[in-house]
Amino acid sequence: MNILFAGSPKSSSKILESLYNESNINIKAVITQPDKKGKRGNKLIESAVASKAKSLNIKTFKPEHLNNDSLKAELSLLKVEFLIVVAYGKLIPDWLLNLPTVSPINIHFSILPKYRGASPIQSSILNGETSTGISIIKINSKLDSGDIYSVFEQNINENDDKISLEKKLTELCNVNLFNILKKINSNELIASSQDHSKATYCNKVAKHESEINFNDCSKDIINKYRAYIEWPGIFFKYKNKVIKIHKIQKTNENSSDVPGTIHKIEKTGLYINTSDKVVVITYLQFQNKNIISSNDLYNSHREFFS
Repeated sequence: MNILFAGSPKSSSKILESLYNESNINIKAVITQPDKKGKRGNKLIESAVASKAKSLNIKTFKPEHLNNDSLKAELSLLKVEFLIVVAYGKLIPDWLLNLPTVSPINIHFSILPKYRGASPIQSSILNGETSTGISIIKINSKLDSGDIYSVFEQNINENDDKISLEKKLTELCNVNLFNILKKINSNELIASSQDHSKATYCNKVAKHESEINFNDCSKDIINKYRAYIEWPGIFFKYKNKVIKIHKIQKTNENSSDVPGTIHKIEKTGLYINTSDKVVVITYLQFQNKNIISSNDLYNSHREFFS
């Protein structure tokens, strides 16, 4: 089977590598996001998929726009059965959807039609879901609304965060994707329509969403930490200082004062009241400073929080 692959982040690169290692699959080319400027200096950083494709010696395209005549001319020469899209980051135009002779396929990290959109993993954690999964769908012109070839479920445990859950979903995809492609290719598997009346949507996570509101319940605060651990992280403001949280846990103690006030500060952490239970921050970071542990916090910043 000949494949054109489109993706950008680390999870996509893992799926690309898994497909590459299948003896009956030939990755003809890869499409990924253009290189982006790093946080420090003007050094350009390529996507995880671009880096992986380079190491596997796969021809790679990094177009700013997909409706590009030269790109269209070059890709149209490829003879591929499948277009596989995994978190590429751009809508796929009709000419590219019509390129594969068998099917254009998207791997979406939720059980559709729930959580169509850009942040299904974060949204499932934010909303306290206990299970999610991957959906392998035939791409159409509307967002994540194509017919479904197959769905695979994955439990979410209390300790899962965005990083660990994404890893589990990627592994779930790698275990199952090749067999699904074989079945589609041999007409053993036909896609079924989604129930569009049950569709829910999730937007791309915005940086301003990372501020904690201690008026929320402790569970929602912890869920936000789990969902945003990779990016953008979470923070709170205290005495006009922005303080980023790098580790936070729920306790069994009931809150004793107004949400957002300090319950106590000990060497085990900074304890803060919420709308129900006390939460404890064990690693934090003042703006433009290094991350500090609860012990360092107690020894060096106790008076600030008293």
